[in-house]
Amino acid sequence: MKIIGRGVVFYGEKGTDNQSCAFPGICVLPSGRWIVSCRTAPTKTGAIGQHVLLRWSDDEGKLWHKPFNPFVPPLVEGKPGLFRGVYLTALGGHKVLATLCWVDHSDPPLPFFNEETQGLLDSRIFFSKSEDNGITWSEPELMSTSPFNVPTPITGPVLCLANGNLVCQFELNKHYYDTSVWRHSSVLMFSKDKGKSWPEYVITSNDPKNRIFYWDQRPAVLRDGRILDLFWTYDNQTALYLNIHARESIDNGRTWSAMWDIGVPGQPAPPVSLQDGRIAMVYVDRTNLPIIKVRTSSDGGRTWSEETETVIYQPEVESQTWKKKSMQDAWAEMGKFSVGLPTTALLQGDDILLLYYAGPETDYTNVRWVRIRAE
Repeated sequence: MKIIGRGVVFYGEKGTDNQSCAFPGICVLPSGRWIVSCRTAPTKTGAIGQHVLLRWSDDEGKLWHKPFNPFVPPLVEGKPGLFRGVYLTALGGHKVLATLCWVDHSDPPLPFFNEETQGLLDSRIFFSKSEDNGITWSEPELMSTSPFNVPTPITGPVLCLANGNLVCQFELNKHYYDTSVWRHSSVLMFSKDKGKSWPEYVITSNDPKNRIFYWDQRPAVLRDGRILDLFWTYDNQTALYLNIHARESIDNGRTWSAMWDIGVPGQPAPPVSLQDGRIAMVYVDRTNLPIIKVRTSSDGGRTWSEETETVIYQPEVESQTWKKKSMQDAWAEMGKFSVGLPTTALLQGDDILLLYYAGPETDYTNVRWVRIRAE
């Protein structure tokens, strides 16, 4: 892998509502336009002042349109909310679909995660559409995630499957003041009518013993139609992160293989399917310092040789991984990360466009891009 370009899309601005730029998304349109999304706020974990921004480039990152926010968060059941994240999907032609994570903002000082109960603020999924390459957008519409009437934070964009269906990805959490045990699951929900309804779903990760949490699922549709889903994996009993785990579907997400340990530690981005049959995976290795790397697999994602590894970004910061004793410690640790959440898109040929957030301080970060050429 060879780095052939770098840049910054969103700059953290000290002392403003755009100081913390994080949670990036990337969408490449048929026209060649790159549209990048992110969530900005005065602080990484605070809700007050948070909003989402879009920005596009029509010349592969040389010049960028001015950042803008076209989405107005609606009331839900009479409660005000803010959008915490947005991910975009190219639907062909000039059409783009935005998947938005709405979070309850009726009590602004409340943190997103309740450390006492492990519950989340009410989180809902909204959709907005653009018919003109992302310039103008429709009013956001609420998605029905029934039978899941719990907080449903999204884990990435809607995917277009090989059979023409759409699939929406999210996780299951529990309500803010619910004192019962949190039983985490990752979900895919399917639409056969281009997003008008979502009547079917599949659970892609859930440990019946509730010991292993398969966080931040990162599914991608490969060139042959298979779906490969990667998971940032946490042992809730030992309070340790395990290697990345994976599973695959060969029937458009309806059934799934057993999980396997891919032998690589870290937090993955969605995998990218290359022309020669290899699969590329960008990930954050937090074993010591938080380093962003890329590896490739030649056997469908089963193994990822260290010999294929290329370092993409190595910040001048200290280790951001703590010795943990509980889930509360894990969430506090995540809240302090100043490097992370890589996401990827395939460009013309075998070039990979990578987005991630990084900065010198937890609450002072940029969203950066890297173009990687497969060799």
